[in-house]
This record gives sequence, structure tokens and C-alpha cells, in this order.
Amino acid sequence: MTLRSGLRSVALLLLGTVPGVIRAQGGASGQIVDRIVAVVGTTPITASQVEEQLALMQSEGQQLPSDSAGRAALRRQILTQMVEDELLVQQAQRDTNLKVTDREVQDQVEQTVQNVRKQFTSGAEFQSQLRAAGFGSEEEWRRWLADNQRRSILRDRLLDELRQKGKLRPIPPSEAQMRTFWEQNRGQQSKRPASVSFRQIVITPKPDSAAKARARQLAESLVVVLRGGADFADVARRFSSDSGSREAGGELGWFRRGRMVKEFEDVAFRMRPGEISGVVETEFGYHVIQVERVQPAEVEARHVLIAPVISAAQLALARRLADSVHDALAGGASFDSLARRYHDPNEPKLADALPASQLPPDYLKAIGKESVPGLKPVIAVAEGTARARFVVLELIRRLPEGEFAFEDVKDRIRDALSQRLAEQHYLDLLRRTTYVDIRL
Repeated sequence: MTLRSGLRSVALLLLGTVPGVIRAQGGASGQIVDRIVAVVGTTPITASQVEEQLALMQSEGQQLPSDSAGRAALRRQILTQMVEDELLVQQAQRDTNLKVTDREVQDQVEQTVQNVRKQFTSGAEFQSQLRAAGFGSEEEWRRWLADNQRRSILRDRLLDELRQKGKLRPIPPSEAQMRTFWEQNRGQQSKRPASVSFRQIVITPKPDSAAKARARQLAESLVVVLRGGADFADVARRFSSDSGSREAGGELGWFRRGRMVKEFEDVAFRMRPGEISGVVETEFGYHVIQVERVQPAEVEARHVLIAPVISAAQLALARRLADSVHDALAGGASFDSLARRYHDPNEPKLADALPASQLPPDYLKAIGKESVPGLKPVIAVAEGTARARFVVLELIRRLPEGEFAFEDVKDRIRDALSQRLAEQHYLDLLRRTTYVDIRL
């Protein structure tokens, strides 16, 4: 096989970074024929780095200007972005609170290497493409990946820290700015996917007190076993009710505040690496948590979830309630009034323009390609699992695939520009205290 832009572009696409070091060779002599097009602090940016980013954009299918003036303008735009990235990385390196461990960098490198290797049919083909991309060995490529991954993590952590400290507050754009952004980027807009809008009342069966007591008792016994030295992954695979993490030994990966329910993250962010928590109760059941690693503003953790068993009687009760709510709506009752009384607050009440491809399987099975607005039959979701529930759904509209209008994406444009303007303001402050010389 051959990749459209070689291993370098594959790695860049996977990492989402711009390379920090690129070599340009001339003829058989292998002499450097590069030139410096910008300096940030004491760090040079070379013309070949800009050219590689240009080639990467082309490999991703972006339409590039065919005229020399347009190409020159695009090169200046790319260089500006590279200068901004370098400013952020240098500021992150000066912040002693921001750390990136060798292990997390190597974990990302290994994942990238594995993903790239899968695209080749043999080791010889992989090595050949490495050489074609300008790397003398796999080790050299790995070092290049590690450098870029470390820079990417540093940059992202700096921006996250600034947001958390309130130093990167969004700056609302004007209507004119949003319109300009829309017009400049219309050609890059993808098609609007087929979508479904609906509102729903979700009836969730509640475990009885006996089931909750049994679940808590099991969770408490697992705390004792785990604190006694049992392997956490083995215990999770055997006992956890969380189908999404059970087979991975309860592994949840890295997460920041706001990703988990409050009760769970309040405990996780207070724990030390290796520590086993007590029983943590959430809407999902009873958790036992082990934090594996800690970084500023994020933790890596495992958990065992013991969900109370929902009895057949409780399921039947919830089904009868869902049927009653459905009949009341069909008879003209107020949706909002019934939702306030019966809807599970942990579930969304409204789905606005949800891509049809993202409909949960049980929803898709129930409403199929239905396009007539109105009340639909009660949907049984996740039957036979600890997350079983019943949905009373009213279809609002269904739209086929088509072109986005400005109003369709106005809110997203506002959010993106607000953040971009805030970052631009911060970058302007960095430019005042950092030597920047652009020569292109």
C-alpha cells in the first residue's frame, strides 16, 4: 500500500499537531536547503515546516488556492498559526505547575505507532515508508512523535488552566464577525446530516430498599477485599455492573471535572494514586474507586459499579406509569406538567436536530424513518439491563440531509468565535513580552 502523504501526514492526522522539526534535503548531497521564516523567542520556524503543513492540508482533502498570490496568503496564515502555537508552548514550559510525564507521552506514542502500523501489510513496507518520509529509523520517528505529543499536551493544559482560572473568558463576537466567519468557511461546511427533533418523558424504574441494601452490602465487602490487596481489574471484571468499563478491568481513563457525576468526581479528585475509596453512592448505584494517576486538573481512575437489581415488579410499575403518561398526553394533558412530575432529571428532555445516525438503537427501532410529528408508542430502552427505562416520545420534526443555513450553525459559530477571540487576546498579551520576528 501507499499512503497519500506518507507516514508524516498519517502521524500528524492522528496527533493533530504541527511538526516541530523538519528537514529539507537537496539532491544526493543531503545538504540542508531550508530557511528561517520566523523566530519566536529563540526558536526558529523554517520554510519546510510551513510547506509540510500545506501538504498536510492537501492530504486531508482541503482545496488549496491554485494561484501564487493565494498560496502565499495561505502560507502566511499557516505561519501565523505556527507562531501562535509556539507562543503557547513556550508559556506552558514557563509554568512550573504544568507537568507532562514521560509515561503519558509514551502511551500516546505507542497508540499512534500501533494505529499507523495497522495501515501496512508488512514490516518491510512500514520501514520503507518511514525512509520515504525522511526518518532514518523507527526510533527517530518515535522521538519526533514524542516531542510533538508533549508540546500538544502542554499547550492544551495551559489553555485548560487559563479557562479554569477565569483568565480566558469568552469574548462575544458581533453579528458581522459571525457572518464573515460563515461566508469565509461555507465552502468547507459538510452536509447537514438527516436529523430528528423530539421531546421525551423518561420513566426510570426505581430499585426497592431491599435491593439497594444488598447492593451497598456487596460494595462494602468489595472495599474490604480490595484494601486487602485483591487485584482491582479482576474484581471489576467479575462484579462490576458497568458494561462500558467492566471488560477493561473498570478502567475509565483520564477525566477532568464535569465529565463524571458530582458525587463520583468529588471523591476521585480528593484521592491519592493507588488509594481505594469507600463506597460512593450515585444515581447509577454504588461505586468503589481506585485512582491510578493524578495530573493538574485531571485524574486517571478505575471503578467497580454495583447497581441495585431492579425487580420485575418495579419494572412493571414503571411500564404502567409510562403507559398512563402516554395516554394522558394523547388525551390533551400538558407535556411540561407531566414532565415536571415524572421525567427522570438525569435524562435530556429535549433533543434538537439530533443526527439520525446518533439515535440510540431502541429509539431507531421504535420510530424508524417515521416523519409525521406527534406522540409515538412507548419505547422500552435497555431492557434486561440495570439501565432499563421507558420513554414517552413526541416527534417534533425530521429533516433530510441538506445544506446548513447560517441560522443552523449560528450558535456554534458564536461559541467557537468567542473562544477564539479570548485566545487571540491572550496571544496578543504574550506577543508583548516575547520576541517575535516574522520574515515571510
